[in-house]
Amino acid sequence: MKLTFNLLILLFLWAGTSYGQVNFRTENDLTDNWKKQLNLQLPLLGHRNWILVVDKAFPAQNAAGIVTINTGEPLLRVLQYTLDQIKSSTHVKPIIFTDKELNYITVAQVPEIEKFKTKLFEIIPKDQAQTMLHDSVFVKIAKASELFRIVVLKTEQVIPYSSVFLQLDCKYWPAENEKQLRESMRKDKIK
Repeated sequence: MKLTFNLLILLFLWAGTSYGQVNFRTENDLTDNWKKQLNLQLPLLGHRNWILVVDKAFPAQNAAGIVTINTGEPLLRVLQYTLDQIKSSTHVKPIIFTDKELNYITVAQVPEIEKFKTKLFEIIPKDQAQTMLHDSVFVKIAKASELFRIVVLKTEQVIPYSSVFLQLDCKYWPAENEKQLRESMRKDKIK
């Protein structure tokens, strides 16, 4: 009986490992995993793609173009890392959106709201963030996901309307250049 029990334990340990090596996952493994996944996605993304850094209650989406990554990390830490990665890229820059509702949450409703907003707007200056109603986000994401990939970075944040939405734009082709190009084409009657 003792031999059978020991054999079962040995089989259990071996079955839960790869090639007989015990693999104990740590908190750092989860952190490294989402970062690796983001770093693999970022070179594939371009203008019109989105990266959403969302609170814990943000719903999972059924759309085929949406990739959800559970970070297991605080939102502000994930946002900072994500913006740093985008900033160091050569091809994309973010257009930043926050929920309009965030501006109307009171300390009576969420005691830590002012501390959160202060830290948020240290990461993204308030004048660089556009706001939109939360329900409008879903409309934009649903439409974008029909053609373009959306990466959702789910965080441990439990403050409502704290998600940040990054619409990616082309870093090396400014809007003014595009405007001039289209104007030249219009003059030549090119459609």
